[in-house]
Amino acid sequence: MSETASFEMGSVDRPNRFQVNPVNHQKNNNDNDNNRKLHAPSADPESDGPHEVYRRLTNIEGDLLEDDTFDATQLQLLNKQQPRQHRPSIKSSFRDKDKPSRFKDMQTTTRFQVEPQNEESDSNDSQEDRELLDNEYDTKYAKSFRHFTREALPRLDNYRNMMSIQAAYRPTLDELHNATLTGKRSHSLQRNPDLESGNMNGVLKFGWIKGVLIRCLLNIWGVMLFLRLSWVVGQAGIIEGFVLILTTTAVTTITALSMSAISTNGVIKGGGTYYMISRSLGPEFGGSIGLIFSLANVVACAMYVVGFCESMQAMMTSMDWKIVDGDITDVRIVGSVTILLLLIIVVVGMEWEAKAQIGLLVILLIAIADFLIGSFIGPKSELEKAKGFLGYNATLFQTNLFADYRKENHVQHDFFSVFAIFFPAATGILAGANISGDLKDPQKSIPKGTILAIVITTGTYLLMVVVCGSTVARDATGNLTDMVNGSYEFLNCSMGGCDFGLQNSFQVIELVSGFGPLIYAGCFAATLSSALASLVSAPKVFQALCKDELYPKIVWFAKGYGKNNEPVRGYVLTFIIASAFILIGKLNLIAPLISNFFLAAYMLINFSTFHASLAKPVGWRPTFKYYNMWLSLLGSVLCVAVMFLISWATALITFCVVLALYLIVAYRKPDVNWGSTTQAQTYKNALMSVQQLNNVEDHVKNYRPQILVLSGLPNARPVLVDFAYMLTKNLSLLVCGHVLKGSGSQKYRNYLKDRASNWFRKHHVKGFYALVDGEDFEAGTRALMQATGIGKLKPNIILMGYKTDWQTCERKELVQYFNVMHKALDMYLSVAILRVPQGLDCSQLLGSPENVWSTANCNLDVPRTLQPNESSGDLQATEQSARNVLSGSVDSLSRNVSQASSTSDLSFIANNQTKDVSGVPDPLDVKAAIEQPNTIRKSKQKHDDPVSLYRGPGGVELPKDVLADLTQFTRKRSHAVIDVWWLYDDGGLTLLLPYIISTRHTWQSCKLRVYALANKQAELEFEQRSMASLLSKFRIDYSDLTLIPDITKKPQETSTQFFNELIKDFMVAEKENGSKATLIEDEALISDDDLLAVVDKTNRYLRIREYLHEQSTKSDLVVMTLPMPRKNIVSAPLYMAWLESLSRNMPPFLFVRGNQTSVLTFYS
Repeated sequence: MSETASFEMGSVDRPNRFQVNPVNHQKNNNDNDNNRKLHAPSADPESDGPHEVYRRLTNIEGDLLEDDTFDATQLQLLNKQQPRQHRPSIKSSFRDKDKPSRFKDMQTTTRFQVEPQNEESDSNDSQEDRELLDNEYDTKYAKSFRHFTREALPRLDNYRNMMSIQAAYRPTLDELHNATLTGKRSHSLQRNPDLESGNMNGVLKFGWIKGVLIRCLLNIWGVMLFLRLSWVVGQAGIIEGFVLILTTTAVTTITALSMSAISTNGVIKGGGTYYMISRSLGPEFGGSIGLIFSLANVVACAMYVVGFCESMQAMMTSMDWKIVDGDITDVRIVGSVTILLLLIIVVVGMEWEAKAQIGLLVILLIAIADFLIGSFIGPKSELEKAKGFLGYNATLFQTNLFADYRKENHVQHDFFSVFAIFFPAATGILAGANISGDLKDPQKSIPKGTILAIVITTGTYLLMVVVCGSTVARDATGNLTDMVNGSYEFLNCSMGGCDFGLQNSFQVIELVSGFGPLIYAGCFAATLSSALASLVSAPKVFQALCKDELYPKIVWFAKGYGKNNEPVRGYVLTFIIASAFILIGKLNLIAPLISNFFLAAYMLINFSTFHASLAKPVGWRPTFKYYNMWLSLLGSVLCVAVMFLISWATALITFCVVLALYLIVAYRKPDVNWGSTTQAQTYKNALMSVQQLNNVEDHVKNYRPQILVLSGLPNARPVLVDFAYMLTKNLSLLVCGHVLKGSGSQKYRNYLKDRASNWFRKHHVKGFYALVDGEDFEAGTRALMQATGIGKLKPNIILMGYKTDWQTCERKELVQYFNVMHKALDMYLSVAILRVPQGLDCSQLLGSPENVWSTANCNLDVPRTLQPNESSGDLQATEQSARNVLSGSVDSLSRNVSQASSTSDLSFIANNQTKDVSGVPDPLDVKAAIEQPNTIRKSKQKHDDPVSLYRGPGGVELPKDVLADLTQFTRKRSHAVIDVWWLYDDGGLTLLLPYIISTRHTWQSCKLRVYALANKQAELEFEQRSMASLLSKFRIDYSDLTLIPDITKKPQETSTQFFNELIKDFMVAEKENGSKATLIEDEALISDDDLLAVVDKTNRYLRIREYLHEQSTKSDLVVMTLPMPRKNIVSAPLYMAWLESLSRNMPPFLFVRGNQTSVLTFYS
């Protein structure tokens, strides 16, 4: 480095802008100045020097340009002015204030070498490369490295969008792997703003103390602390009071641990409980519990306001004040005014709400301290003693140790009724999680703040139970005359009613306190803070639910206002509902209503953690380790048990509401994919089932037709796919195979898969799509037959369309088609060939299968960025060209590619055609394909309406006769007839397939007519009885049974002439033995020897043809045993001539050949 001048890039005021300053490493400043003067021209020192070269490499804002290589003129300029021995090393340094905190104590620099292109320095390339690799790069500002590689360095921005498979900053695999793709995504030094990070300008974010701990403390120390805790002690006693509080704490602690595990398993956004459950268990559970939890918070808000009103009313009564009647009417008036004031505070902004929470907490802590101090001071007057406050007393403690449940308001209380009233005191544990979107770091804040709040509040509750039980009597008259001469008659209520004591007064805490007004202030603070938290939580959760559009007609409430995206509309809705509940005016009536709702939410939080631990997806990696899946399950069961013990009727209502909301979301099928554990469990169950199935021995009674149908794209041959699905529906496996000649890009393969998936979804076909690249149809089909399926879930039948153009196509295609049958039989696969009169290939008849692929929508805004060395004019020209390509050739391309896999047309497209179209920049957006289900669902037309399923080019309606042909296997038929020509015993598949068809609801009324060959004319009656007995034992209903007696008779002359006309173009006197090409050609020819070797078979099939025309021309479907293609005996055209003779001018015709293994049995 002694001969190398260094430059330092120091940060300046403008972001991302650098200035180049000289740095002296080993020489003094004078040497460096001389060196700079030596290389700078005298005319303009900044015009052509390194400063100018660097300036040209940056834009006007100082951001580095995005080209992968430097401009050649710039490099030559740098090369002329900076010889290799004086090549500059540009050193980048940044101020400490711009560094992340973890780098402040480290001296990090970013060094990179600007190496000019010099033809004379080729020998030093490897050394320079090593120097480049040895350089250091700042982990934050390594963006400069982009000039030397296409690769993306591991950065947070690459993973920020959890819904995106292709990240924003990461190059695609095609861009890295394919050298011909020069286009590259643009990158910028400017990072995407992290909406959840808490450091956005103007957006208020809270830490764990202010955001979680304080909110949880205020919510848990709510109305129950001052107004009902003493009453709980009077009813349950100290011991059962402890049990009651600890039971509540057990539920909340387990839930908090589960919630901590979920919240530390990734970024938590707005929505709190709803967000965690929906992203864990899926939208069905998340949506139902989100709606219920929002309502529970609204009712809780009303409960806290009513608690505030009760406390206010008690204070007014002690001062002989009243508004109207000093009773429930006053509660309603004060409550309505209070909820309105709280609404104003919340709408003003979260900052004011947070400040109000801190002030309320201070008042609350002072009130608790006042209560504890007052208990040690003891009764300050005889009146306080007459009201039951005796101070610490061992006898009193012993008396209050056990329960004394009583009847109040026509309700006989017990442990669980008291528990139901007290349990809302524990619901505050979710106060912090509910505003997760307003937290700086929810992953750390939620566990820390929630668990600490539970510990503090539980200790407080237990301490106050002991204090109340040790200092206050259950009953007291409050009459000073009963205290004459030290008498304790004031504790005896047998003579009359008592209005004071733990059982009778809700103002015991104020009685014990050292200064009573502080307790009122604390009660006001507790109730108002809890009401404020609930008023904030409910709209926040509801807003997150509305944004996901899980339920209809609620999207209007998703809109937010201001910098914090406040759900003002949700606040107003919450205000209206809470006001309605406030009008009830009775705290003990409101509290049990919300206990079940909160318990349902807790149950699902615990179950979410258990389910995630059980499914064990790779993405389940919570940083919070102090949880246990079985403990979470116990917490879930405990919540359910408590729900039913509190009130079985309310619990049933809660479950019914959850189920109804669940079914609504399940029916609507929202277009969301959150990677829930339900999806992970589905995969796990499927994998385990396949593995278990692999260990099950095959048995004839469990045979299922698993079909590989060579359809190409399903929309190209819908009739063939519909027929195959009729055989496999709700029964077995269906795979649509597609052979794509040549190698298409992965983008184009994904496009074809999306089209197939959309067609399956639109037509309600439960099948799979398998796409393979192959040199030709035979090689691709062989790959499909060998590789499709897994374990026992592998096709055992290959279904092909009949090749109607076998006489006119290329001879090579005919041989390939014939060889596919040979390969299938070699693999012990059954073979089925379907022929319909109108043909199977509908690609020319139909337009695009879905609106999203239609030519009318091809001029979508294709997301594309300006590539290097392109102008905006080039970009416009490219987009216009893409539109032209899409509007003119996307559909024709799909037809051509489908024909490439066709079994009825082997006119493959050329390899370059596939590549040309697959290179179109994003012609069809994957998002559009994903959105298609909603479009279909929202359509007013019925799903199974043929008019909506099938459209002609341009979206025109098809004629009724065409629609009838397209739906011949899906529409309901009455009095249909299926003729089964069971010529040879292939294991029974020829008989089984038509029986399966007859069980489908569209063919249920059809009749089966069975035809078989007789062995001898003399034994015809015996054989007919034997066949009838066999069919009876197979339990297959048939309407008619016919045996063909004279199959060996010579066919008619017209039949022979017909057959000769079919094969005349393939006839040769003798085949030549020669090269491989000659052998392939010979396979597509028929010699006289070939014809003579199978003359008896030919005559038999011609004779059967005559019977077919006599018996089955009016049938709806004909099923016949497929003639066996004997290797090296029957050539391809001769075999196809047999099939043509049998099936020409016939109804839909299915040839079937089993693999000679029984698929029917008459044993039970």
